[in-house]
Amino acid sequence: MNRIIGFFLVLTLVWACSSDSGSDDTVIVDPVDKVSFERSTMLINWADNIIIPSYEAFSTDLDLLIDSFDTFKEDSNEDNLIKFRSSWMNAYISWQRVAMFEIGPAETVGFQLNMNIYPTNTDNIDGFITTGTYDLSLSSNRSSKGFPALDYLLNGLGEDDASILAFYSAGDKDALFMYTEDVLLDMKSLTDTVLSDWTEGYRDTFVANDGASSTASVDRMVNDYIFYYEKYLRAGKMGIPLGVFSGAPLPENVEAYYKGTISADLFLEGLNAVQDFFNGKHFNSETEGESLASYLDALNTVKDGEDLSALINAQFNTARDLIQDLSSFREEIENNNTPTAMFLAYDEVQKAVPMLKVDMVSAMSISIDFVDADGD
Repeated sequence: MNRIIGFFLVLTLVWACSSDSGSDDTVIVDPVDKVSFERSTMLINWADNIIIPSYEAFSTDLDLLIDSFDTFKEDSNEDNLIKFRSSWMNAYISWQRVAMFEIGPAETVGFQLNMNIYPTNTDNIDGFITTGTYDLSLSSNRSSKGFPALDYLLNGLGEDDASILAFYSAGDKDALFMYTEDVLLDMKSLTDTVLSDWTEGYRDTFVANDGASSTASVDRMVNDYIFYYEKYLRAGKMGIPLGVFSGAPLPENVEAYYKGTISADLFLEGLNAVQDFFNGKHFNSETEGESLASYLDALNTVKDGEDLSALINAQFNTARDLIQDLSSFREEIENNNTPTAMFLAYDEVQKAVPMLKVDMVSAMSISIDFVDADGD
């Protein structure tokens, strides 16, 4: 017991050292107003080469998911269940590439909140299927739909495929199929709205708003980007199930809980998306355009004698290395009395927060517009 208490004391000290406080050693060699950097060029790269292509790819993967459901509904055998589940996993991975873009159309429809709130409310789902009465547009039902609801419907109804298939063959199978289909159609409708709004007007609005104010596209996107990293990636996918904020582990809060084995994969794809966006990397390409990294380089931002952009990339890489050595997050939490390796990996993820939230935004003269309320 003393060792466990000591371990948490050490972690507390480490987290305190890597909190949101900035470093006095961060230096901007040239003032912002003297730097030649076209924000509009960065916005064009973001919109045309990253955001819209990511949404288009996600929309395609969602179509394939719906197709696999239709096949399974037509012939509910084990092979088609496995293909349906595989399409769900592919779309869930693809979702990680668009989850951070909660700006404009996505913000308007509450894309993140409607697509991926977990843990899912299984009691509600069971009740909706039994009664056949529900309204998925209600905010109170956000935890009963999206990818987490599909996780339950594909992986959580039974202990193995045979028992899951039994539900899709029982007397109330029509109600089960109807609810699953409605969840999928809700996801598709939201995605179509976000993508069409981007391609039919918002892209131009986003690019044109290239000023340097709290309402300008760069400032808003940077805030949304950091909020996603801190609250959804760091806290939601790791910190909350690990028990960082509650004092006790909450394995049931792991993303894709019922599948059990893919939570680390989902996190890694999210981290890859965050780093690729930081570097302005085109979707599904090695080409890089103007980015947060190149903006920092243009500002000649130096921290502890090194380029800040290089330090941020190095921290992302360090975090990735430790995550890759872990089992799934659910296994790490449930199989270890103290999941030491996951705590250490979490700390490396956390270390990037002050680099982004203090050092980077200070260099760019961007103000943070959200409140940190999780006590870190």
